[in-house]
Amino acid sequence: MLRLFSFFTLMSLSSAALAQEATTVIHAGRVITEAGMPALGPSTITIRDGRIVSVSEGIVPPEAGAEFVDLSNRTLLPGLIETHSHLAGDPGGDYRNEAVDSDEWGVVIGVRNMATTARAGFTTVRVPGIGNDVGAALRRATAEGSLPGPRILSSGHGLSIIGGHGDVSGFREDVNAVLDGHNTCTGPTECAARVREAGRRGSDFIKITATGGVLSQQARGLDQHFTDEEMRAIVSTAHGLGMHVAAHAHGARGIEAAARAGVDSIEHGTFADDAALAAMRENGTVFVPTLMAYTGIRERLGTGVYTAQVEQKIRETLAVVGQAARRAHERGITVVFGTDAGVFEHGRNAEELAMYVDILGMTPAEVLRSATVDAAELVGMEGEIGRLAPGYSADLIAVSGDPQADIAVLGDVGYVMVRGRPIE
Repeated sequence: MLRLFSFFTLMSLSSAALAQEATTVIHAGRVITEAGMPALGPSTITIRDGRIVSVSEGIVPPEAGAEFVDLSNRTLLPGLIETHSHLAGDPGGDYRNEAVDSDEWGVVIGVRNMATTARAGFTTVRVPGIGNDVGAALRRATAEGSLPGPRILSSGHGLSIIGGHGDVSGFREDVNAVLDGHNTCTGPTECAARVREAGRRGSDFIKITATGGVLSQQARGLDQHFTDEEMRAIVSTAHGLGMHVAAHAHGARGIEAAARAGVDSIEHGTFADDAALAAMRENGTVFVPTLMAYTGIRERLGTGVYTAQVEQKIRETLAVVGQAARRAHERGITVVFGTDAGVFEHGRNAEELAMYVDILGMTPAEVLRSATVDAAELVGMEGEIGRLAPGYSADLIAVSGDPQADIAVLGDVGYVMVRGRPIE
């Protein structure tokens, strides 16, 4: 029996070793190893066990037994990173569905949307604000290769003040109590505890609603919600646990306070003024503009989708779309790609890339960097994703044309690989 067990154990170990040593060789017509760097000509990329082994100029015949991918008429580049996507949400739904839809339904929607997002060329997605179990399930499914999709970084539920953006609102009080996500906090001590609880659940980062929000039913404006002391407690606790903090923030004073508290990114930043931008630059806070969110709400404005208080907030934001982000770029603040997908249809994410050229005044190479190198640095994975180099995860895409000359070519991605696995 012992010899039989040993035989099957060895066979199992041998099979695992073979699986780990599976090799893929790609021939590419051009290769952008890092945004902003000159592209290589015809090249050979060797991938083993989900990681890049080599990127070599010239076409080298694949080794015996290797899987071969011919992209000799395409440009190969790092997979794009989407830093603000609500995978379990779709645009235009009635807010009352919150009282009806289950977490299981959120997973179903997420499975569909994460596959769509990956096929559009986004190989890593940061999800700021999602049901705790929903985010964990989607993250595990793509990590294990059980379902097609990008690498997922999940915050779980975002942290909110009581009655603020991100808290349950718009229902009777007894319904609000049942739907409570246990994601609100009051005072520095309780807010620090919520961060520790998120860390215990395995959240990758923390999302807070530093100000009011556009699409929530609360009608308390779009400026600062958390106090300065509460935000400092959240940030210091999160950083101590190795998590970065993304702050949903529209109003100028909320943006300024969040930046001074040390948050890592401002999401939306709609009304950022000179003082808010100065605080962001001083504290190294990056700007995630989410311009496509405004496209999504503009397309649905006046259709009966939004309640009266939400429509009023929408009209406020549409008057200034992109202005603050443009000033941020002009002042040297790092702009990182993120769209707020879910407010518009998933799969349209790449439309925001062109907006950075047209509205923010960025060059195509700067835009590509915002969706690769800079995004990887924001999420603390600059040694893992965002570049094509030996040792990096094999997260890559292929397009026709040169995205560093014409960013629009990223709207038609012809090949996607995540963690060494092709996405069909």
